[in-house]
Amino acid sequence: MSPPENTIRTKTDGNILIVTIDRTQARNAVDGATATALYEAFKAFDADDTLSVAILTGADGNFCAGADLKAVAIGKGNPSHTEGDLGPMGPSRLQLSKPVIAAVDGYAVAGGLELAIWCDLRVASPSAKFGVFCRRFGVPLIDGGTVRLPRLIGASRAMDLILTGREVSAEEAHTIGLVNYLTSDETALPYALKIARDIAAFPQLCMKADRASALSQWSLSEEDAIRAEFAGGLNVLKAGSAKEGASRFSKGEGRHGKF
Repeated sequence: MSPPENTIRTKTDGNILIVTIDRTQARNAVDGATATALYEAFKAFDADDTLSVAILTGADGNFCAGADLKAVAIGKGNPSHTEGDLGPMGPSRLQLSKPVIAAVDGYAVAGGLELAIWCDLRVASPSAKFGVFCRRFGVPLIDGGTVRLPRLIGASRAMDLILTGREVSAEEAHTIGLVNYLTSDETALPYALKIARDIAAFPQLCMKADRASALSQWSLSEEDAIRAEFAGGLNVLKAGSAKEGASRFSKGEGRHGKF
């Protein structure tokens, strides 16, 4: 199904889905139709057993400049439902079973920053710029920004960005842990694809179980989190994934760091 007005583009690279926000006239700012299209694309990704990893990026040199305030001003703003898993920026409330990587060029600000930190990993090119720019216009963070940002980079650094709304370069973002990988390439997508292929090549049941445990533990006590980790891991062991991996290792795979 084509998204409304072609505001996003999707393509597959083997078992990897690439989702591109394509509203270049607005630095890929997200209006209501685009938010819904993004949401539907990632719901479909999670339900598709042939896909293992997704990449979220933006067209023509920018990731996403947040919500489209011009659309908001004329009454065509983003979804604002209290309940349900459709967030104002689209997928920001979804809890997927598979990883998503943000490939960031240019501006990833306001709601665009929130989309980037919704992803599991972030790859940035030298042009990347991050910030809570919505601070300047009295628009709050309502797509998880005040929750995910402190968890990613710590309370003190997150509060700095939240209160000041200042611009953060790609280099600083990498230094403070907001960006996982900083590439020297002109665009972040090729490096993000490399990482996605590496992740997609691993035994998926085990990877998804460890990822789910790392995400769910925030709301649990340490004791309950460790218990939940073991329960998820036990399901992997019962499925035979570890035994198959051990057999490959005994035959020489993985020796001396080679996979």
